Amino acid sequence: MMKKTTLVVLAAGMGSRFGGSKQIAPLGPNGEILIEFSIFDAYRAGFDKVVMIIKKENEDEIRSIFARRIDKLIPVEYAYQDISMIPEGYSVPEGRTKPWGTAHAILCAANAVDTPFGVINADDFYGYESFKILHDHLVTSDEMCNVGFPLGTTLTEFGSVSRGICSVRDGYLSEIVEMKAITKDSGIPLDSVCSMNMWGLFPDFFVDLKKAFVRFFDGMKDEQKEECYLPVVIGDMIKDKGAKVRVLSTPSKWFGVTYREDADDVKKNLKRLVDEGRYKGL
Repeated sequence: MMKKTTLVVLAAGMGSRFGGSKQIAPLGPNGEILIEFSIFDAYRAGFDKVVMIIKKENEDEIRSIFARRIDKLIPVEYAYQDISMIPEGYSVPEGRTKPWGTAHAILCAANAVDTPFGVINADDFYGYESFKILHDHLVTSDEMCNVGFPLGTTLTEFGSVSRGICSVRDGYLSEIVEMKAITKDSGIPLDSVCSMNMWGLFPDFFVDLKKAFVRFFDGMKDEQKEECYLPVVIGDMIKDKGAKVRVLSTPSKWFGVTYREDADDVKKNLKRLVDEGRYKGL
């Protein structure tokens, strides 16, 4: 019997550079939001359930969007990223309103996940082939994985981006470095493998994640702005524990919305894919 798999979606961010909530911006030709295409691809690839990590105040709007199409395809659960969800014995610093980062978001979904799971961003388009590669790895392997994309295919002409640049040795992730203000002229090879936060993980990961979040709190220097990032946690697991993370390549073309000006290109790409018949049934 094939293992069950869950898709965990990071959807609690508000997209400051985009200038609003890009997760719920209608970008598809029929008013679809970007995550609807990813969930449809994940469903076709074999994922059994979706867990949306959201802000509680966005729940009604997201539920109303999903009721049109997604709820007919696949079960969806909701987990809420709340800055008050922190380790026992700790307190939220006075004045802190900023979320604790992607590692904390995943931790907020722990009670909803009991299968191998994929992690993605809500505002990225990864392509069906990427989800198929991710799903098939999760059901045939017990190794964590990352689906990597060539850096040059993830840049935008409208500004700089931050990317996790991956060092790969013998097919495994040896290091991941978060680099900021990247453009095509930054001097970083455009064929470098970068992480777009498409991970394959397993339920025992939450044990390490809880410990990592406590260490983050103990070492935090900027109580108002510092965040705990998923790639940093996984990078530390590789460095400190020798954790194995397989790096998988995909033929799919990534696209997404970092700046508001990116939206027109995303709309054109989605219309082309819909016109080609790739999303019949969505």
